[in-house]
Amino acid sequence: MRTTPDSTVIAWRKSSYSDGGDGNCVEISDGAPGAVPVRDSKNPTGGVLLFPAAAWSAFIATVKANQLS
Repeated sequence: MRTTPDSTVIAWRKSSYSDGGDGNCVEISDGAPGAVPVRDSKNPTGGVLLFPAAAWSAFIATVKANQLS
């Protein structure tokens, strides 16, 4: 059974490319084996999206390759 990690106890981090002024960024965590929790930094007590680690890695590779339109 897969459960969402407790977002109040895992360590969150922002990308070094995050928008520092307006707070328009997401935070991710390494606190869930095999998955990547993602949340809105402006609403840390709100919902958490949980992506499979392989899907998150593919997304990041696509972003880094500038292949999003």
